[in-house]
Amino acid sequence: MIEGGKTYDGGCHCGTVRFRFTMPAEPVIRRCNCTICAMKGVVMLDVPIADCEILQGEDALTLYTFGSGQAKHRFCSKCGIHPFHQLRSEPDHYGINLACIDGMTIYDLPEIPIFDGQNHPGDGGEYGYVGVLRFERFRN
Repeated sequence: MIEGGKTYDGGCHCGTVRFRFTMPAEPVIRRCNCTICAMKGVVMLDVPIADCEILQGEDALTLYTFGSGQAKHRFCSKCGIHPFHQLRSEPDHYGINLACIDGMTIYDLPEIPIFDGQNHPGDGGEYGYVGVLRFERFRN
């Protein structure tokens, strides 16, 4: 499913926003339990911003920040989908919404680690994980 060094494309639901990136050699895929990530329910892939390119629709992206203002959450102003955000803990990385990557689905991942964003290192917490989210297909 995921191949390091390979180039992938993705976009929002309506197709207004399109992007391309190079998959890191050792991909970090996770969810986060901070207030916004818990509400969005996004599974994110950490990718260096230098390895990403917005192909179209940059002008359609709406910026949302809160708290420290360090994380830059981007949403398509047409369909409301969150394709990526600039990470607070790694400002030189995007957290790309795995569900927005062409040909990928979160349902191919049996377990997804949960980052402890409620106790963020930027707020004095320790960088760590609090659990895993599991997906198990029904047997027909």
